[in-house]
Amino acid sequence: MLPASVSSYIDRNRQAFVDDLAKFLEIPSVSTLPDYDQDIHRAAQWVLDQLGSFGIEGRIYPTERHPVVLASSEHIPGAPVLLVYGHYDVQPPDPLDEWETPPFSPSIRNGYIHARGATDDKGQFLTYVKAAQAILGWGEKLPVNLKFLVEGEEEIGSPNLEKFLRENRAELLADAVAISDGAQFAPGIPAITYGLRGLCYFQLDVQGPRFDLHSGGFGGIVENPTQALANILAALKAPDHTVALPGFYDDVVALEKSEREELASLPVDENRIREYLGVAEFTGEPGYSVVERKGARPTLDINGIWGGFSGQGAKTIIPAKAGAKVSMRLVPDQDPARIARIFREFVEKSSPAGVKIKITELHGADPVLVSRHTPAMRAAEKAIEAGFGKKPVFIREGGSIPVVNLIKKHLGQENILLLGWGCPDDGAHSPNERFSLDDFHRGIRSVASLFYELGLHGA
Repeated sequence: MLPASVSSYIDRNRQAFVDDLAKFLEIPSVSTLPDYDQDIHRAAQWVLDQLGSFGIEGRIYPTERHPVVLASSEHIPGAPVLLVYGHYDVQPPDPLDEWETPPFSPSIRNGYIHARGATDDKGQFLTYVKAAQAILGWGEKLPVNLKFLVEGEEEIGSPNLEKFLRENRAELLADAVAISDGAQFAPGIPAITYGLRGLCYFQLDVQGPRFDLHSGGFGGIVENPTQALANILAALKAPDHTVALPGFYDDVVALEKSEREELASLPVDENRIREYLGVAEFTGEPGYSVVERKGARPTLDINGIWGGFSGQGAKTIIPAKAGAKVSMRLVPDQDPARIARIFREFVEKSSPAGVKIKITELHGADPVLVSRHTPAMRAAEKAIEAGFGKKPVFIREGGSIPVVNLIKKHLGQENILLLGWGCPDDGAHSPNERFSLDDFHRGIRSVASLFYELGLHGA
């Protein structure tokens, strides 16, 4: 239930809100590269200044790498507390030559704003800031107590957030948490995510001879690291696309019949998805639909591979080393620690004599399922219907949001709202990332409605 005064404020300030989004997107806050450290701090200060401009006060907390912004609205006794999480850091913009316009010079084309971070996560996070501004800027009182937790390391795995949550637990306790770092089910089909896949992510380094060798002089007597690596990687998957690690599926919780029926009812335009992806056919685990394989079943993928000579012309060598990155997406009740162990055992067993294998675990995250039957979830459902003009669908998302696990672990919070305003084809992490300005506007209206629904019915 959105008051007319707040609704009018949002509509009247639509362009001003877009202008602020463009200013936010101009800051190249790339977290993984030290060259952008100054811009990271500038983005954190921009967030704090935005919140402070309409009375939500806070401070910037340094960490061992990038700072965290923590801010709170003036306390309202008896009102529920909503913790809003977002991140102001972005992925590197490479490859630059594939951008139609510069990644940090926001461009509006065909109703979309194009820039790195447009949908992941600056645009989506900013909907919460602007919703609060629409209420406080009009002179109204917030119907909820708001806390904002905004980090600058999400795109590098949030290495310092766990310590921050542990040390600042008392200031972060809330009745519910809202995170918008995902997507709608499809354009025009808003969604609430109730499941996230977990993650096991490894790097494999294969070392053979001390240096590259002439393949004519040493071929046939030395184990080739690139061949050894190719054999190991090929053995990870069976011909039917299932994961070949022994015991990989042992703890997977089967989808309930009712859940499969609900997922099957979602409107999926497979032709449109194939056209967007530029592929002729889908592949994957037999017996499951595209929607199920995409978000509710575990996977294993090779994310990158290197070794040997790949330049122009010929160089007939046996490479000294080769490497690859491999990730596994996990579902309840798969334990990342157990999966990591069986992955290591499998790779070590598959490694031939004559090479050395170094296995490095890069990231891990537990799979997540949240309850769909809480007052906060019902409030979100009503709010999204008010903002988008239709009821949201409930989905499982294929990606991982490690902060969800950290919030559950250190804040004891299970009441987590995963609300995405972007779209699957917004190009997050890709060149020409974009965010629909209509969805940005709808997101602001949905968030403002969420504040009132929580204030009226609780969390």
